[in-house]
Amino acid sequence: MRTRKLGYTDLELTTVGLGTWAMGGPWLYGWGPQDDDEAIGAVLTALEKGINWIDTAPIYGLGHSEELVGKALKQTSQKPLIATKCGLLWSEQNHRIPCLEAKSIREECHTSLKKLGVDVIDLYQMHWPQPDEDIEKGWEEMAKLAEQGKVRYIGVSNYSLEQIKRIQKIAPVASLQPPYSMLHRKVEDELLSYCAQNDIGVVPYSPMQRGLLTGKFSQERLGSLALDDHRRNNADFQEPQFTATLQLVDELRPIAERNGRTLAQLAVSWVLRRPEVTAAIVGARRPEQIAETFTASDWDLSPEDIDEIEQLLVKRQERTAAK
Repeated sequence: MRTRKLGYTDLELTTVGLGTWAMGGPWLYGWGPQDDDEAIGAVLTALEKGINWIDTAPIYGLGHSEELVGKALKQTSQKPLIATKCGLLWSEQNHRIPCLEAKSIREECHTSLKKLGVDVIDLYQMHWPQPDEDIEKGWEEMAKLAEQGKVRYIGVSNYSLEQIKRIQKIAPVASLQPPYSMLHRKVEDELLSYCAQNDIGVVPYSPMQRGLLTGKFSQERLGSLALDDHRRNNADFQEPQFTATLQLVDELRPIAERNGRTLAQLAVSWVLRRPEVTAAIVGARRPEQIAETFTASDWDLSPEDIDEIEQLLVKRQERTAAK
């Protein structure tokens, strides 16, 4: 698989990384019931296919995602790069609690190291810049963890350009993890160019937009989602967005087919077309899912395909604006 260097670091990431959000199991932003054996199988399959890094977070499944990654790592001799996060806690009622206090971040780091079964976290990311007024103190503590050798590099997720500039005064930012897909392109406005200019790696999440761009969704599939699947309440799965996206997917299908690829691979390859992007985080809940999507790492969309996709995205935008 192809690799790209992550910003100023010495980390060489395969251009597809395994995302473990969906495999964490039920919680406020969960994806419905999850089979743990299939989740572990997805991790092991990703490593077998050549993916060399895994992205997780304590909040995914309220600690369960990290536990599953740790269990999977015990079943293989491979040593992938590990990226996890900090800054989100949860209450006894499983309510999400943003916290960037130094003591909390230290404790989160130690807990993650234990659950993952590793001696050092390769990339430690502030999950959300919340509370905004505490991002400096949180970043200072993360920098200390790097100095102590608990983590190798520190990065951010879901940050604005202004927030990145604020913390850069304290310690270098190794990476940004933003949402990025055909349906959500805000990162293109300023962040991608700024990251390239400042040697900050970019590792986008949700390139397949929670499964919407894989060609496997329909009105019937939406109606059959588990009652605790967070996608039921997500704006992309509401009208007029949902139907407009289904139309887009039908229009994208011939492009994928003439290249001998799947729609999921097309969605991931489209994100990777940008040179500022180091790697795409590709989620999976079962082995066969990552076995399908990992090959997007080695597919370069042609200029003609990119232009055609752009025209289709404009059409989709016009459809939603007309509603």
